[in-house]
Amino acid sequence: MIFENKLIAGVFIKRYKRFFVEIKVKNKVIIAHCPNSGSMMGLLKKGNKVWITKSNNEKRKLKYTLQIIEENGFKVGVNTHLTNKIVKEALENKKIKEFSSFTYFKSEQVFGKNTRFDFYLKNKNIKAFLEVKNVTLKRYHNLAEFPDSITSRGTKHLNELIKAYEQGYQSYLLFVIQREDCKKFNIAEDIDHEYAKTFKKAIRKNIKIICYDCKFTSKGIKLNRKIKLQFNNK
Repeated sequence: MIFENKLIAGVFIKRYKRFFVEIKVKNKVIIAHCPNSGSMMGLLKKGNKVWITKSNNEKRKLKYTLQIIEENGFKVGVNTHLTNKIVKEALENKKIKEFSSFTYFKSEQVFGKNTRFDFYLKNKNIKAFLEVKNVTLKRYHNLAEFPDSITSRGTKHLNELIKAYEQGYQSYLLFVIQREDCKKFNIAEDIDHEYAKTFKKAIRKNIKIICYDCKFTSKGIKLNRKIKLQFNNK
């Protein structure tokens, strides 16, 4: 996934009203859009190095968007709007082994009355739904976690994946860890007990869980390597 415009380096000052951040670029303070509804736990330290992009859309009130925050020398992708683009590129290029046998996929597929999964995939014998979650949280050595705040929407998606499986579809949940410094992934049960409880149910119901980290370049972000799921389903 290539950024539409050049990355601009700056320094994080503060976040407010969830979707606004103040960034210092050279000697100027810029108000940028923060495209992440989570808590962004551990990332919002004043003085952290960040990268933003400037929009070509002259009608946008906020011209700049926060894309990356550096934590302890490692880049973290915080723009959740890019996660599906990263996955779509990987699907197109057959970079995800678990989906290499699928010959067709479609983004934003409706399921039931009130659900829209991120991807629908199929081949001659199998029809499947794929839901994607962006991961930025790291509290422990080499360990990425999700969620970073209570996510009723995430719990709903787990229940809908179970319903899809019960109706004959294969159901997949892909955690995209927009970091390079993690080797394992786990559910942050202490942050959202209900999500963890439903996640355990999903595993028992044969929902397939996949975790990948990302690779950062000067121009973009791409899916990189499979990460081990470390989760006690008891």
